[in-house]
Amino acid sequence: MTIRIVFMGSPDFALPTLQGLAEEKTIQIVGVITQPDRPAGRGRNLTPPPVKVLAQSLGLEVIQPVKLREPESFAKLASWQPDMIVVAAFGQILRQNVLDLPPYGCINVHASLLPRWRGAAPIQAAIAAGDSQSGVTIMKIDVGVDNGPILAQQAIPILPSDNAETLSSRLANVGAQLLIQTIPDFLQGKITPQQQDESRVTLAPMLKKEDGLIDFNKPAEELVRKIRAYDPWPGAYFVWQGDLLKVHRAHSLHQSGSIPEKRDIVDGLPAIGTSQGWLVLDEVQPAGKKIMSGDVFLNGARKWK
Repeated sequence: MTIRIVFMGSPDFALPTLQGLAEEKTIQIVGVITQPDRPAGRGRNLTPPPVKVLAQSLGLEVIQPVKLREPESFAKLASWQPDMIVVAAFGQILRQNVLDLPPYGCINVHASLLPRWRGAAPIQAAIAAGDSQSGVTIMKIDVGVDNGPILAQQAIPILPSDNAETLSSRLANVGAQLLIQTIPDFLQGKITPQQQDESRVTLAPMLKKEDGLIDFNKPAEELVRKIRAYDPWPGAYFVWQGDLLKVHRAHSLHQSGSIPEKRDIVDGLPAIGTSQGWLVLDEVQPAGKKIMSGDVFLNGARKWK
């Protein structure tokens, strides 16, 4: 039996899932839906989402609706006659007419252990909160945000060195493998979808650029987690001499004398006081410059202390 699947996804996280589906002999990807091309980079050149690039290299038909609710977009989706829709970081909420279209429903690859971290930024939320583990949930999509019944889950540890990019890459591969393992059992009725425990729900709403501003009235350890969580986007930063100074890597130091926003030098690196301990800046990026080590930054910084 060959199952007809429409895939919906946009960023790098979705690529292993699309590639995995394309390699399965019992699956026919009949169409791909992704976000429109958008300006990116310093030149603000119109850039296709990663899923479009991969889909086209695989010879798949792609559409890029601004909103899937557009009548012509839904008509195209319906014309593909999917048995199942698979979603991985698509970026749009599916309406009821889409959910009702495929006989086997819409399946989502979500980068958290639901019901913990429902929402658009589960990877960042898990790192920022200091969770010891993250994972992937394969779930049936229902009306609402990530609240559908669970088909399968797999946990992985969050490493001390992880930022959002590295954890996302690992979760993307785990999610692709788990989905491919789950689909056959689901189609054969071997999986009973499990409702989520609403008493354990936590939320991970979409991040904005201003969320990256560092508040030195927070403890240093919390800020270190935030810096890891928000790297590479939206980035953690503070204002230094009238410009934004991005912080890519930092560590905390529990040493007396720290006062929020007080600047010092610790072991040859720039440090800033917080409500608890010092935030020591290992890698920074001044406005308009490349990423540099903290000691190199100090060599060119005037009046740090």
